Amino acid sequence: MARVLACLLAAAAIVMTTSASAPQHAQRPLAQKPPMGWSSWNAFGCAIDEKLIREMADAMVTSGMAAAGYEYVNVDDCWMAPERAADGRLQADPVRFPSGMAALADYVHANGLKLGIYSSAGTKTCQGLPASLDHEEIDAVTFAEWGVDLLKYDNCFNQGRPAVERFKAMGDALEASGRDIVYSICEWGDAQPWTWGRDARGHYWRTSGDIVDGWGSVVAILTQQAGLSRYSGPGGWNDPDMLQVGNGGMLTTEYRAHMSMWALLNAPLIAGNDLRSMDSTTRDILTNPEVIAVDQDWAGVGGERISDVGDLQIWAKPMSQGGAAVVLFNGGPAGAEMATSAGDLDLPDADEYDVRDVWAHTTAVTTGTVSAWVPPHGATMLVVSPR
Repeated sequence: MARVLACLLAAAAIVMTTSASAPQHAQRPLAQKPPMGWSSWNAFGCAIDEKLIREMADAMVTSGMAAAGYEYVNVDDCWMAPERAADGRLQADPVRFPSGMAALADYVHANGLKLGIYSSAGTKTCQGLPASLDHEEIDAVTFAEWGVDLLKYDNCFNQGRPAVERFKAMGDALEASGRDIVYSICEWGDAQPWTWGRDARGHYWRTSGDIVDGWGSVVAILTQQAGLSRYSGPGGWNDPDMLQVGNGGMLTTEYRAHMSMWALLNAPLIAGNDLRSMDSTTRDILTNPEVIAVDQDWAGVGGERISDVGDLQIWAKPMSQGGAAVVLFNGGPAGAEMATSAGDLDLPDADEYDVRDVWAHTTAVTTGTVSAWVPPHGATMLVVSPR
């Protein structure tokens, strides 16, 4: 218990120190909670056009995603024309996006949502289209004039130049653009962007390589998050990549575990499925209000691993109203009984504790032991509070 408490206090101190190192950025009212939205890449890759993006904006509203807190509609790679315009500016692909990105932003905004866009800190995007290295100022101004609200900035074709230099150049340009634009640093975790992302004006930064729609990818990425909670907090969040929920490569129990862990980590919740055709199970996973509440709650420290035994991991984080959220995560092929305790969660002494299962929406009472049978490739997510 003392060890866990010491780790949490140290983590909080580092977040405060990191925030203080960039006071101008810390004063900006952006990304005070982990951003929530949708991105085109996981489900569609390059097969995008303005009709699809408009339909996704509509579906975000009609499906209940917007009401649940999802607000960014992010257009990933392949939106831009093969060449810059004569004045040196990026321009939308005339076939895929004939109305232009400003008109698309207007449409998204009319739905009460925000538009995200994509570029790369290299000479080309990952799909070989014009990118923003050494064009940061003109591109940031262009994005601002179009009404863009978020930039995902990738790392392809980076010429081997230092990551901090490249990503900070765009961060500075976005800040100078005159528009509040959330800045997603997609550096893949290669140069530990969690240690410099705030100074580069980032609002969230990738802590891993790309996620794929498979259980092995979720487990591998989750394992990489251990020890990183100290760098995450209001205005700057660790990003284990976008959600794959609903894309068909995993079982429902696996998708629930995926969503549970991303929420416990205070990760940005960026859905990547086809919102127009998702079934009720997918919608219920993505819009579970109790799970989203854990993701959006900040009590000074993000989710951290407190136990790791073989395939079984226990992760926990304090909640601002008292209590703690905990995920009993079973990465293995066999079901297992898993347990922790109020003491391990650093909860105050009490005669009894409420144990809320946020997926079953049921509450049990315990004198201190917190346990559950966890299915293979699954997770149990609980909020434990002294009575």
